[in-house]
Amino acid sequence: MFVKICGITNEEDALLAVAMGADAVGFNFAPGSPRQIAVAQARDIARRLPPEVMTVGIFRDEAPQRVVEMVNAAGLHGVQLHGHETPAEGKWVRQRVQFLVQAFAAGDRMLDRLDEYTAADAIMIDSASPGSGQVFDWVLAEGLPLDRRVILAGGLTPDNVADAIHRIHPWGVDVATGVEKSPGRKDASKVMRFINQAKEAAETDGEEHIDLGAPTAHRAVGPNDDLDGDPMLYDWEDDGPPGGRDDLDGPGDRGVA
Repeated sequence: MFVKICGITNEEDALLAVAMGADAVGFNFAPGSPRQIAVAQARDIARRLPPEVMTVGIFRDEAPQRVVEMVNAAGLHGVQLHGHETPAEGKWVRQRVQFLVQAFAAGDRMLDRLDEYTAADAIMIDSASPGSGQVFDWVLAEGLPLDRRVILAGGLTPDNVADAIHRIHPWGVDVATGVEKSPGRKDASKVMRFINQAKEAAETDGEEHIDLGAPTAHRAVGPNDDLDGDPMLYDWEDDGPPGGRDDLDGPGDRGVA
């Protein structure tokens, strides 16, 4: 069971999550979030973590080129897109990072188009108000494709995560509010209980999830490489992101939800 502790704002909480057995930690770069963190601060925290712990940057309706720039500046492994990104934008980002999570609100009509989001390494199902701690009707997460990594989020706590795993059988779970003592500050007891409950529930179920392979590390593109022939190549000199959104100084054209 993949467990991600999201909304990390300080080194103490990051090291706590890792010590308790978290597989990944998330840094929120979305403007307006009470857990928003600066790139330099995320970099200072990430460099202290073991290399096997996945570090993920969370973005909402940010320009793709800006997403890649910030993740690389912070030295993070992956990206979580939590807005209205198109499949083309997701693919463009994934070609330049090691791991991509595409998030959807439970019941979102875009879930009917999951097959178009082929670049995403995992699909996250969250509540309609990410980071609010609100639980959605888990019926909305049932029946998702078995050949995709599904991460369940939205209102999970140490008290309900086991039930959620038994019912939905996700590949992973994600939590922020449910293990906090205040916005942006984790509660050590809650973090420990959440991770233990999640791991034990998955072990009890004995689920055999489909192995989709490890994330593919990006590499620089040479002059003779064909980017279209290898979707995981990193091209610093291409023509920019889909739609021409190449402003590196600010957020994307779409407003933040």
